[in-house]
Amino acid sequence: MNIIRSITLLLALACVAPAMAEALAVGDPAPDFSLLGSDGKRHALADFKGKQAVVLAWYPRAFTSGCTVECKSLAENGHLIREYDVTYFMASVDEVEENRRFAEETEADFPLLSDPDKQVAEAYGVLAMMGFAKRHTFYIGADGTILKIDRSISPATAAQDMAANLAALGIPKR
Repeated sequence: MNIIRSITLLLALACVAPAMAEALAVGDPAPDFSLLGSDGKRHALADFKGKQAVVLAWYPRAFTSGCTVECKSLAENGHLIREYDVTYFMASVDEVEENRRFAEETEADFPLLSDPDKQVAEAYGVLAMMGFAKRHTFYIGADGTILKIDRSISPATAAQDMAANLAALGIPKR
């Protein structure tokens, strides 16, 4: 019985170790992306390089309770974030049409990006085993490097927390 447990543990570690070795860290270049948004436009990280910081807030799935609370927090308190020279997005692996309906229902006044082929989620290391994105927020400097990775998101205070992080990171106000 102990041999079976040991083999199972080794197999699990073998699967996890490569992902852990490739995890993004503060100071790394942010993986580029070009994704369709709920606003019908394509948004690319390269469009902001050298111009403006970007916040990319990954969420698991549209219309779920935590994601709805987070999206509404950003929609209702977006004025706190817009005080800073930053563009912000929420992103998921949902289809564009699903995110469009979700943005409409939550009255999101910012784009929700769709990554249905999951390539960008994989590049950011947020793709969970169940095929959804993990709730992680990436703060990306105007130079394209990762300034902070927040893995402990409180959906109800997401906007306030995002603004506080922008201030702590020294992102200039508009």
